[in-house]
Amino acid sequence: MSKKTTPMVEQYLKIKKEVPDALLFFRLGDFYELFYEDALTASRELEITLTGRGQNSSSERIPMCGVPHHSAEQYITRLVEKGYKVAICEQMEDPKQAKGVVRREIVRIVTPGTVMEEKALGSKQNNYIAAVTEDVHTYSVFVCDLSTGELYCTDVEHAMDRLLDELLVYTPAEIITTEPLAEPLKAGLNRYRKHALVSIRDEQASFVLENYFTSEDLSQLSNCGKSCLQLLISYLQETQKRTLSHIGRIRKYEPQQFMILDPMTRKNLELTESARSGNRHGTLLWLLDKTVTAMGARLLRRWVDKPLLDIKKIEERHEAVGVLQDGFIAREELREHLKKVYDLERLSGRIAFGSANARDLLALKVSLERIPEVLHTCAASGSETLRKLTEHADDCADLCRKISDAIADDPPVSLKEGGIIRPGYHDYLDRLREAGASGKQWIAELEQKERETTGIKSLKIGFNKVFGYFIEITRANLASLPEGRYERKQTLANAERFVTQELKEKEALILESEEKRIELEYELFIELRNSLHTELDRLQRLAEVIAEIDAYQSLARVSADWQYVRPKMTEGFDMKVLGGKHPVVEAVMPNERFVSNDAVLTKDGQRMLLITGPNMAGKSTYMRQVALLSIMAQVGCFVPAELAEIPLIDRIFTRIGAADDLAGGQSTFMVEMKDIQVMADKATPKSI
Repeated sequence: MSKKTTPMVEQYLKIKKEVPDALLFFRLGDFYELFYEDALTASRELEITLTGRGQNSSSERIPMCGVPHHSAEQYITRLVEKGYKVAICEQMEDPKQAKGVVRREIVRIVTPGTVMEEKALGSKQNNYIAAVTEDVHTYSVFVCDLSTGELYCTDVEHAMDRLLDELLVYTPAEIITTEPLAEPLKAGLNRYRKHALVSIRDEQASFVLENYFTSEDLSQLSNCGKSCLQLLISYLQETQKRTLSHIGRIRKYEPQQFMILDPMTRKNLELTESARSGNRHGTLLWLLDKTVTAMGARLLRRWVDKPLLDIKKIEERHEAVGVLQDGFIAREELREHLKKVYDLERLSGRIAFGSANARDLLALKVSLERIPEVLHTCAASGSETLRKLTEHADDCADLCRKISDAIADDPPVSLKEGGIIRPGYHDYLDRLREAGASGKQWIAELEQKERETTGIKSLKIGFNKVFGYFIEITRANLASLPEGRYERKQTLANAERFVTQELKEKEALILESEEKRIELEYELFIELRNSLHTELDRLQRLAEVIAEIDAYQSLARVSADWQYVRPKMTEGFDMKVLGGKHPVVEAVMPNERFVSNDAVLTKDGQRMLLITGPNMAGKSTYMRQVALLSIMAQVGCFVPAELAEIPLIDRIFTRIGAADDLAGGQSTFMVEMKDIQVMADKATPKSI
């Protein structure tokens, strides 16, 4: 590198030192530019042209590439999907008013776990970032979806397998941890063929957790848990550089509240991803997901990932599903109302981040308008579970009115071009609009008057951002123009453009009112968005209620469509399933008949089933069927059977279709023996 650099390059190098592990998108006018190694990496990964930039008194050229600022989001998304961090450095002052080099600062660091852009997020799936710390006895785990504000935490026993069991339920895109834990976590992720960016952070920002969370929330946490939360929040503050107020509540749970399903079991049972293609088709979630809202879909996925072990809560879910299964009209009414409800969780996240535009607020208003009908339908359904869920629900009607009063019916995406505030909302804004409209009317009248005066029918008054308003006359008509009537402004190939003193004065008035109008509309919008920011907790709680209602109607619809029966849940040992079917196999072959079968296991009789037979006899289908029926029942769904008595299952072990692990140096036999060892060590009387 040359010792002599331009002031701009010096500024770049100074800012780059702040983010050595990120690709720096450095704003230069209408482009984000990357230099040096960042440019080499970005040009390769994005397949864009690599160029160079010269330096003072030197023939050396700096590697450089860039992307237009208006389309940068798609490039950033591609880099983040490939596992890179991207630091966004913006111009913090107007270049026209800057003295010397324009002041620039990093405004945000985008990482795989902190993506907020809607196009980069799957609407039916959370994007989690996790933090992990340890003490002598436990691992503490915090998991956050920055786009929705959800924050979950738990402590698990100090065993890496148990930590991975819990962590991989969330399939986090990024894991924040300390240096001693980084390598074991990476090795564990590799073992299960799971990818996540592992970011090491040992120095935590100095801040007081009590400023962010209530003492009631923090009292739930162990010292290790508080350290883990500090690790996560300090990292989010460092990368996002803005408020995290939508992350308001800590949802702590104990692992013993849910059925344990290790990554291999999840893979073999194809709960959320098919073993062969990795997509949703042919999975249990694919079958059960008939939700109509994005937040309902995400909640249902969490239910499938974490089946309940509390028999009372399971039966409450069964009660709601049963009422909606029988209540066709109520179920269809709910679906119709919910179809018009947008993603309240992520809309709240964008309001918190200050990235919500007028159309986002309009979507929020449209959603809130449907809430009273949803709540009324639930209250009238006859379900005690739905009644309890909705009886104290806040429909946020005042927020709906506030948005309705302020936001126009069809606002633009941009906040800097006006047209976002409804007429009648603000007196001075209405006067500015009227001044602009009367000015344009004056322009139209002037055009007509000048045509009549000059006799030039093709005369027109136009406008552009460079020259302002002008009178345009074609060359063919210039001879008809009275000498000295206008002041020449611009010469074109086929026409001349002119102005008058009167037109200049009117232009100044029109443009001033236009500029003031746009500025005032922006201020009024920010004021409204900030007022909604203070109500985020209400919106998030409402979103939770709507998501749960959507999940219930989804399970009810599936149960009704396939004529599933309500399972009888017990805390004993015996399992009795008569006329059972594999739910997914039956669904993917609707034109063929699935032969039902029984599964009976009793404490004093048949405690084990030994399944034998030739290839394609249905052994794995039968084994998966028993496991899936237990999971469905504990998720809260009805099951495909004529009769089902199912005990609470605390853990399922399975390895169907065993294969060798060449990368790990293990034969098929050794893989199977290790799996059996895990089963023998960890199984309880309540395990399958």
